[in-house]
Amino acid sequence: MTDDDRPLPGLTERLRLDKWLWAARFYKTRSLAAEDIDKGRVQVNDQVAKASRELRAGDVVCVRQGSGQNAVTRTVVVQALSTVRGPAPQAQRLYAETPDSVAARLAAAERRRNAAEPAEAIEHGRPTKRDRRQLADWDRWSASLDE
Repeated sequence: MTDDDRPLPGLTERLRLDKWLWAARFYKTRSLAAEDIDKGRVQVNDQVAKASRELRAGDVVCVRQGSGQNAVTRTVVVQALSTVRGPAPQAQRLYAETPDSVAARLAAAERRRNAAEPAEAIEHGRPTKRDRRQLADWDRWSASLDE
């Protein structure tokens, strides 16, 4: 039996949004899921949701993950509701990502790969031991200097 053939454990008809996001492995803990929901980063059926919102199969969930320029919005359709957080292949059976969301996510990954390396913006990094010695010698007073 493969993972696709096995029935999902803990199936239910209604489930809290924060529990589903945790079970579907969008967040590592329920408290992190609830925190992002409270910040307005999660929408259900194009409406800002609360953590206690009950999901049903067929609902469309938009999750904004990341911050700043690296933020990616994933849009998924709820396929099943499970109270159990299983392995990743089982979690992926709980939702279906929309084609637009997949394309946007792949484009964002490509932009990150092609972006400039942040370390290249630094002209002079931390001074080497030799540089520090030259700086120290430059500041040192010498009696041999003519004044």
